[in-house]
Amino acid sequence: MIAMAQLLVRGLPEAVVAALRRRAAKHGRSAEAEHREILREALIRRRGPSLKDHLLAMPDAGEDADFAVARDVARRVDL
Repeated sequence: MIAMAQLLVRGLPEAVVAALRRRAAKHGRSAEAEHREILREALIRRRGPSLKDHLLAMPDAGEDADFAVARDVARRVDL
């Protein structure tokens, strides 16, 4: 059996407790289960899409030449 830690939160405003109860009811959970889920979502990061995935999902916006910047000819500098 895995030992589970307990967390007691004191001094919460009644409005926060009421909102937790409403949210729990909306999700069909107890307030305690909803509290656990909120903490898990906030603190345990899920791996999301990588930067590569985001870039590959971008629509094709044209050819590289379409974005070329006209540059002046460099001047000669004697060092």
